[in-house]
Amino acid sequence: MPLAKQGVISKETLEHTKDTLISSKAALNAAIQAYKANKALIMNTPLNRQPQVVEAADATKEAWLALKRTDIKSPVTGYIAQRSVQVGETVSPGQSLMAVVPARQMWVNANFKETQLTDVRIGQSVNIISDLYGENVVFHGRVTGINMGTGNAFSLLPAQNATGNWIKIVQRVPVEVSLDPKELMEHPLRIGLSMTATIDTKNEDIAEMPELASTVTSMPAYTSKALVIDTSPIEKEISNIISHNGQL
Repeated sequence: MPLAKQGVISKETLEHTKDTLISSKAALNAAIQAYKANKALIMNTPLNRQPQVVEAADATKEAWLALKRTDIKSPVTGYIAQRSVQVGETVSPGQSLMAVVPARQMWVNANFKETQLTDVRIGQSVNIISDLYGENVVFHGRVTGINMGTGNAFSLLPAQNATGNWIKIVQRVPVEVSLDPKELMEHPLRIGLSMTATIDTKNEDIAEMPELASTVTSMPAYTSKALVIDTSPIEKEISNIISHNGQL
């Protein structure tokens, strides 16, 4: 006040300073009330369980995971096919980069005539010869499934036999045959190769199974841990940061 009375500062500056002081006091009171409210919320809650600390820890973990996921790993061991991405190209989430053909999880779809399926059962052994390696290399497998329909039944335009103008054609049914992984490692195959399959239908133990029986495998066709990220390093780092701040 003395400065204003002495004319050192203008009356307008004085009024502006008073307004600033009032605003600062109001902001201080608001901060104090917010502090008291936050303190009341946490009470005696440990530091690692306080809401803001938990939120910050989750945000840190998500950022760490996002960084780790920039390293794209193949879920299976195999061969690259139909690559659509080039070195140095920028990719976006959900973009298809390439197809990976599993090297150890291949099977054969053998299309047998319907007249040949009378004695075919799940589990029967199969000898397979590929045109790629010739008769000198024989693959050994087992029948793992018999399709529920012929190849024609699931085609884009299935035949309409109800018109009356029908010529009988022997249909073929896909039979799934699993292959020995060790033999695949010794003689790798490619998708779409021509194969000749011979099923041993003389197994007496398996012959008791009902015709066209199917089994449900207990394990999925493809399993991989390549996409599982170990979060223990970042969790340990977060724990160390919280412990250090709790000692301050």
